[in-house]
Amino acid sequence: MRLDRRQLALSAAVLTLLSVPALAGADEDAIAKNLETFRAAQAAGKADAIAPLCMDELSYSHSNAKIDTKASLLDGIAKASYKWTTLEYKNPSIRVVGPAAIVRFTFVGEQEFTDGKKTPQNLAILMNWQKQGSDWKLLSRSATKL
Repeated sequence: MRLDRRQLALSAAVLTLLSVPALAGADEDAIAKNLETFRAAQAAGKADAIAPLCMDELSYSHSNAKIDTKASLLDGIAKASYKWTTLEYKNPSIRVVGPAAIVRFTFVGEQEFTDGKKTPQNLAILMNWQKQGSDWKLLSRSATKL
């Protein structure tokens, strides 16, 4: 069977279209892994484990309207006057859009401060991740109280 250039081009286009969902799935898996790494590091108060997951240009917005840069976020985690007794990211959804990803979830946890006071947290979170080479890095995060 002989194929001309038009048939080869069409075959290549079909193969490319068929592989796109597989690539999106791989990206979603990588983001999900980073998201869990971020959550575990946040729960443990490990700024050094969060640092490589964030872009230098990070904009991190808290539910009280405080905005952190990457440096101020990591400093705040390192010097926190509380520990997380529980921290879950519930019902995460990940949507890859080209070299960006929109991640949403419900943030549920409890902080215990050094004075023994416990504060529950129940937030809606929006994260934006950006692909940098083969890695996904957190670019921005926004939180809203529920």
